[in-house]
Order: sequence, then structure tokens, then C-alpha cells
Amino acid sequence: MAFLDALEEHPDVEMHSLMVVRHGHVVVEGWWAPYTSERVHLVYSLSKSFTATAAAFAQAEGLLDLDDTVVSHFPEWGDEITDPASRSIRLRDVATMASGHTRDMLDEALASDPQEPVRGFLRIPPEGEPGRAFAYSQPCTYALASVIQRNAGMTLSAYLRPRLFDPLGIGPVGWHCWPPGREQGFSGLHVRTEDVAKLGQLYLQRGRWGNRQVIPEWWVADATSRHVDNGGRQADVDWEQGYGYQFWMSRHGYRGDGAFGQFCVVLPDHDTVVVTTARTEAMQAVLDAMWSCLLPGLGQPSSPASGPASGPAPGPASDSRLASRLEGLRLPACDAEPFPIDPREWTREPFTARGDTAVGSIALSMTDDVWHVTLTEASHAVTVPVGSSTWTVSAPLDALGEAIPVAASGGFADGRVRIEVIFLETPHRLDIACSLGDRAAELSWRYVPLMGDSLRLLHCPGS
Repeated sequence: MAFLDALEEHPDVEMHSLMVVRHGHVVVEGWWAPYTSERVHLVYSLSKSFTATAAAFAQAEGLLDLDDTVVSHFPEWGDEITDPASRSIRLRDVATMASGHTRDMLDEALASDPQEPVRGFLRIPPEGEPGRAFAYSQPCTYALASVIQRNAGMTLSAYLRPRLFDPLGIGPVGWHCWPPGREQGFSGLHVRTEDVAKLGQLYLQRGRWGNRQVIPEWWVADATSRHVDNGGRQADVDWEQGYGYQFWMSRHGYRGDGAFGQFCVVLPDHDTVVVTTARTEAMQAVLDAMWSCLLPGLGQPSSPASGPASGPAPGPASDSRLASRLEGLRLPACDAEPFPIDPREWTREPFTARGDTAVGSIALSMTDDVWHVTLTEASHAVTVPVGSSTWTVSAPLDALGEAIPVAASGGFADGRVRIEVIFLETPHRLDIACSLGDRAAELSWRYVPLMGDSLRLLHCPGS
């Protein structure tokens, strides 16, 4: 309860889901409506931990060795990648974000070769010796993911389906692609909260699931150990505790994490996995709350059954209060008065969109006393029903015929029609404010989507 209080009271933290697995059992789970348990969520760089798991299978099956150089898996570039340092970058180096470069190489790799980003990455010589220093860089993970997919002859998700997803009971997933048709690896994965928890539990159990060793125990130990330093080791900063194979070391345990608060925290000393999805840039605040509010209740390290460190003993009454709290989790609807009674002026023609978004115009309409908003881009448009004082959930189709699950709420405030649209398979929300005077709509993101804000990217691919 204290952990929930800390999360909900923080002004810059919007939670979407929480799951705590203790001794192999789900002891807490909750979703902030309109987010729901069955829906997948974009986990951004938490995708990297799934890519590392694919590398575990690929190594076990002889598709790669971590001591291989990256360029050895692309022999057709042998005459083009000539810099000795670039040629010496190993898969182990990219797995630990230690390619020798001093910065994120994403933009430079794409600029160098937008059709084959791995080649673009290797074309740029590293400043330092590979394997020595940490620099968080998306092309590192993309290079690892590309080697796996090239040698397996299939996408990451197809490769992981019989090896990881099916054995753990992970349902449908989606993964955004980069040219030339490979899944990104470093980001872009859509999975359920429960599926993330299953990955964390697999690592907590040292690669074992039931009576089956799914990934080698040595891989789990190696992947979740510090291979490179990544900062000054400040005691209160979880991003300065070291880095493994696409896993971060934490002040307690280790974790996979993604932008805006997507966490899979594994606490071996407490036999616990904590998973969150969220929309926040105050990611350290989420972990701080975890350590100060949740961790004490797990007992002392290496004594998972020792009970709470302080406070009242749990019992049926506290269980009931927590269950009620979890059942009632929800995000507030748009704070506005009801829509105008006479819609004619608002619906007669579209509003010009202003703001740094892909949406070019906004149109309002009313059908059967329900207001709708149409978001139009250069290539297509979607129409969304809008709730008043509540969230209305729908799934309009994009230009490819794929569903875009959304929730919308709106009303009238400050002389303008205001609408909020949550893209339910991502952390993102779009705020819209339409004005009659200049027939304009101000659009703004509550954190701009990192993969681009075209509507076709704001949902699970293939859904």
C-alpha cells in the first residue's frame, strides 16, 4: 500500500500496471484502467532483455559465439569494413554496450546506411578499444539481434516462439521492424505485463521452468553479472551499478528496463520479481519507491520467509484493503465540463493541427449523441469515439487494416473542446485542444513516442 501511495502521489509518475511475484506466486497485480491485463504494452528497451535471451538460445545451438566478431557474421562486408577496431568488435562487446564508441550511434548508423544499419554502425570506427568502456548505444543491440536473425533465418519473435514464448505460456506478441525487415531487438516489443514477469521469473529460477532447463544456468549467471562499469557507482543511482548482457545491475538485484517506466526487476535475495509499465521520465523515482516502500516488506536478504521488517503484521483485513485498492486503480478522465449542447459550429469543418505531431488535421463529429474525433495524417485517418467524464475504449483500423486500441475522454474547458487519447498498447497519450476562433487544434504528446508518432506505429504490429 505504501508503494502504491508513493507511485500515485508522485506528480510525474503515471502507472499503467504492477505485478509482484513472490516465491513463484503472483501476490500483487493491478492495472490502471483503461489499461487492462490482457493487453500488450510497448516495453521499449526492456526488449533488449528478450534479445539477450534469444542470444542464449543461439549460443547453445551453435548459431553464434559471444567471442565472434560482428563482421565475421557479415563476410560480404570484408573489403568494406577495414578499420581494425571496427573489425575487432565482438558480440560480447555489443551485448555489454562496450563497442568502443563513446555515444549512442543510432543516428550516425542510420545516416551512414539507412538500409543496413549494422553496416552503417561498423563503418564508423570506435574511439576506444572495444570491450573496455560502456556507452549505451542502440546499434549494439541491433547488431546482436541481426546476427541472431540472419543465422536463424527468421525473426526474433519467430525464433523465440518455440524456445521461450510457448514453454513459458507467453501469448501473442508484436515486434516493430527496421530495414531490412529485421525486428529491432533494442526496442519495439509489445508484450503483456504477465509475460514480462515470466521472463523475470525464468531468470530468477536460473533458467529453469518447471522441470525443464530452458536456458543454461551459466548464461543467467553471466548475463546478470557486471561486465562493465557505467558511471561513478553513486550509491543512490540505479543506472550506475554496472551492466551485463542487456541487463542493468541495480542497487538491489538486476533489471531489464525501458523508457518511460517499463521495468522488470529481479531480486534473487528476496525470491521476488517486480514488473511495472508506466508513463514517466522520473524512472529513478519508481525504483526509489520500490526500495524504500516495497523492499522492507520482503524481509532481510537471504531470508525470504522472515516477514516484514516493520509495521503491522499482514492479515485478512489488510489483504481486503489491498484487493479493493488494486481493483479500483484507474487513470482520471479528462477534467472538463460536458461537450457543447449544440455541436454545429464545432463539427462543420476540420481544425488545422498545430504541434510537433504527424497529425495534420482534427475533425469533430457527433453520431447517436456520441462525440467523435478524427485524426488525419498524410496517408490515412482514424475516427475515435470520445467519452465524457469517462474513458471510451475502441479499436479503429489504420491504413493497413490493423487495430489501434485507444481510450478517449473529453469535454469543454476554457472555451475549447479538449480531448485526451490514450494509445493503449503504448505508454503514450495525445492531448487535443480545439478552438473556434482560428479553427485550430493544439496537439501535444505526454512524452513524444521515441519510435515516431505516426498512427501506424502506435500499436502492436500485426494486431
